[in-house]
Amino acid sequence: MFKGTGTALITPFNEDYNVDYNDLKKIINFQIGGGVDAIILLGTTGESPVISVEERRKIIETGIQTAAGKTKIIAGTGTNDTKKVVEFNKIAEEYKADGLLIVNPYYNKGTQESLVEHYKYISERTTLPIILYNVPSRTAMNLLPETVVKIHNECKNVVAVKEASGNISQIAHLFSIKPDSLSVLSGNDDQALPIMALGGDGVVSVFSNPYPKEMKQITDAILNNDFENAQRLNNKYLRMMNLLFVETSPSPVKFVMYQMGLSKNLLRLPLAPVNKKSEQLLIDEMKKL
Repeated sequence: MFKGTGTALITPFNEDYNVDYNDLKKIINFQIGGGVDAIILLGTTGESPVISVEERRKIIETGIQTAAGKTKIIAGTGTNDTKKVVEFNKIAEEYKADGLLIVNPYYNKGTQESLVEHYKYISERTTLPIILYNVPSRTAMNLLPETVVKIHNECKNVVAVKEASGNISQIAHLFSIKPDSLSVLSGNDDQALPIMALGGDGVVSVFSNPYPKEMKQITDAILNNDFENAQRLNNKYLRMMNLLFVETSPSPVKFVMYQMGLSKNLLRLPLAPVNKKSEQLLIDEMKKL
């Protein structure tokens, strides 16, 4: 799908909590200026559960028009309703997105076998390439390595997996059994280095919202086998990577983006801005960087 840095983009809102499309364009241009390899719209970081269908259409359209082919645009379309995923995929197809990010179904937990059937149903109904998204901390369900490989083998357009289980042993096992045709992307900024060292192709990053150039430097160094530089940069930015999850994401990263003049510090309920203590931690680290 891509190699290097993909940004899991925030969705900016204005004072009446409508989507701020001017800020969205500004942020996308900032990402392009930072050299990112892909922008992922409407993922978890983009507050996708509280985005309406019409907003979804306009966000994808705005993203593709603004990027103008300068970087890949991938649409997050995953929900816990298989048929709704197919509907969301059609919107992404209509506006000619470059691919889809589809998170595991959440809440109505199935089995590993039902996950295979879920993704097969979706795969058969779209022409776009698919990135699976494994994030057990949010879905309460772990997409196991053997299941990932089975889905890839049975679904010709499932080309990658975003791994955010946090379990390096599990991810190492995935690398030991997967075919070369399946790409692995880190879903955690602080694990991009070890996952890419194992053979991963890149990261879907929250950190690159405010720091696209810096995350791109890390992934470029790894892809060029310059691990000394990658380690140095990773150590420099690791505290900020972790502070962006000091409260539920994307609340911390929206505060940082606000401090940088890139968006307003607004989230839709049930999320809310970070508290004063977290604000100070983020400000202090921004000053250091």
